[in-house]
Amino acid sequence: QVQLVESGGGLVQPGGSLRLSCAASFSAYAMGWYRQAPGKKRELVAGIASGGSANYADSVKGRFTISRDNAKNTVYLQMNSLKPEDTAVYYCSAVDPTTGLYGYWGQGTQVTVSS
Repeated sequence: QVQLVESGGGLVQPGGSLRLSCAASFSAYAMGWYRQAPGKKRELVAGIASGGSANYADSVKGRFTISRDNAKNTVYLQMNSLKPEDTAVYYCSAVDPTTGLYGYWGQGTQVTVSS
């Protein structure tokens, strides 16, 4: 059974940092982090392939870093210089090899940036 288990969300002040972790029950070619703020569509924040190549949303470039430990089937999202507009539920996702699309999802973890 495919499982993605996230951890690391919470409340942080503007300018602060958080690190999210996501442990997968399988070895995925590509994994990523999405987020969804109230009233907004879910958006891709960052993605990373098994070889380490990564891509980022323009809004987080230079502030967020995605990384992965293939031996542990775990992906991380280091978030620095957090802004109130980063407040959202963050979802870990993995590519379904049968479709090539992000098709597996974690339960989500809340990140709130507020003073």
